[in-house]
Amino acid sequence: MTIAIDGPAGAGKSSVARSAAAILRCAYIDTGALYRSVALAALRAGVATSDPAAVEAFLPRIDLRVAYVGGAQHVYLGKEDVSEAIRAPEVSLATSETSKHACVRSFLL
Repeated sequence: MTIAIDGPAGAGKSSVARSAAAILRCAYIDTGALYRSVALAALRAGVATSDPAAVEAFLPRIDLRVAYVGGAQHVYLGKEDVSEAIRAPEVSLATSETSKHACVRSFLL
């Protein structure tokens, strides 16, 4: 079962999703955090986030995983917990660029 909740920033999507996952006893995955992680990895590697070909060539090098620690989702690039780093303003800007690329959506699926 997959449930997607879409809407503008600050509308409460994450809160509703967490509550629904708890009620349904299923995993909640913050997909925005996954997109942010791809952007962070690209920034750190010096990949032009606006260049779909460059991003696509870089994707196989990303070691991305999600784990739950104390009931909270944590995102890792390799062994590094980047759950806080992905919230930086420069990552938000890069996420807007990388999330436009179909290759990123395919990679995350």
